[in-house]
Amino acid sequence: MQVLKCGRFRIELDRPRIMAIINVTPDSFTGDGVAYDLDAAMRRAQAAVDAGADLLDVGGESTRPGSDPVSEQEELDRVIPLVERLAGWPVPLSVDTVKPVVMRAALAAGASLINDINAFRAPGAVDVVKDGDAALCVMHMQGEPREMQRDPRYGDVVGEVERFLDERVRKLELAGVAADRILVDPGFGFGKTVAHNLDLFRALERFAAGRYPVLVGFSRKSMLGSITGRPVDERLSASVAAALLAVERGARIVRVHDVAATRDALKVWEAVAGIEA
Repeated sequence: MQVLKCGRFRIELDRPRIMAIINVTPDSFTGDGVAYDLDAAMRRAQAAVDAGADLLDVGGESTRPGSDPVSEQEELDRVIPLVERLAGWPVPLSVDTVKPVVMRAALAAGASLINDINAFRAPGAVDVVKDGDAALCVMHMQGEPREMQRDPRYGDVVGEVERFLDERVRKLELAGVAADRILVDPGFGFGKTVAHNLDLFRALERFAAGRYPVLVGFSRKSMLGSITGRPVDERLSASVAAALLAVERGARIVRVHDVAATRDALKVWEAVAGIEA
């Protein structure tokens, strides 16, 4: 059984875990951002935990296709007050950021996991996160959010994503990061067409068979809209189906907006699979 070292927590991955998305942005693609409304963010976090979330993932910068970056100070102002309020909660707290300054402040405020869509490629990022015991999620992205969906191309999307993740993980390990602190994420929707995403989805078992647990995020994404024809606020069923299929293919953590529905689906799957809660 894999165990993820995640700050003061040790997360057993004998069954799939749910990471709840807590957006503190004004421009989330799902329209659920609560920038600067700390009380609303706290209510959303409490509702996610009550619904069965195993981890909380706080993000202060939108990474939807076409989004523009925000300044370090803007992201700090959005994220750190919430991290400070949530740091003592009985669930691990993740911060979704690409900025080393935000990573450092988040860890100092009590974050247990850094979720970096840029795979710790920013100058100084590895140095900020290498010490301590926070978990680190390494994700693949082609390009950057502002332009990543304009014309993504691959010769072999599965092989290229595998090689990228392997290279970034090696960088962390060479810097002294223990293997049990590392997660990998193929980066569905980040510089990939629907066909690329489906190729990666079909190959998830290859990623899951590796040394590092796999985190995935499909929740309400445009690939689900392309498949179903549904707008973003009508993708609940597709999001739950994608999470369940990912778990069947070996994903250990699913990052979602809709915790209760995902938890119910996974409880059924666990019962059929004979996995005790």
